[in-house]
Amino acid sequence: MVETLLAFVAVSAVVICTPGQDTALTIRNTLSGGRGSGVATAGGVAVGQAVWTVAASAGVVALLTASEPVFRALKLVGAAYLVYLGGQSLWAALRRRSHEHAVRSAPPLSPRRALRQGVLSNLGNPKMAVFFASLLPQFAPEGGASFAVLLALGFLFCALTFAWLTFYAVAIPRLGRLLTSTVRRVLDTITGFVLVALGFRLATEDR
Repeated sequence: MVETLLAFVAVSAVVICTPGQDTALTIRNTLSGGRGSGVATAGGVAVGQAVWTVAASAGVVALLTASEPVFRALKLVGAAYLVYLGGQSLWAALRRRSHEHAVRSAPPLSPRRALRQGVLSNLGNPKMAVFFASLLPQFAPEGGASFAVLLALGFLFCALTFAWLTFYAVAIPRLGRLLTSTVRRVLDTITGFVLVALGFRLATEDR
């Protein structure tokens, strides 16, 4: 059991530490709203994962994946949301370049909005549901793939995700003195393009 749990943590760490839309969104929101918004984004992502965990553990994911129109529609909605968030970052970079003072005066992203963005971004990616449905049973004890066991493994994954993304939210503000206007503009541009690219990839990828 201990070996299985360690193997699950190791696999989860590799998956979580691989940069993706959650990482890009956390960095974007930390730059926009500071540490609080970054941590809130991490919490939102974890909440979204928790919802997928419950759905996968209860077998609801099977119903979702069995309905191609619903699965496809959810993918398109999630992809559009990522493109929208990426477009916001690109627009912020453009405004920062041409209207520096106006950008400084703009209100920062609130933790509440950041939390909502984290939740919606994760729930808008139905591939997370497929991921949990395929990952969790592999590490359940032989003959013990019960709802409680799958739920516990899923929530552990959520906690590890929250911890890793929170690291970004805490580390980035510590570099605040090094983040000149030019550097922040570059970071906004990069995260914007990354989110847009991830949105298009989500929309066009097969399952």
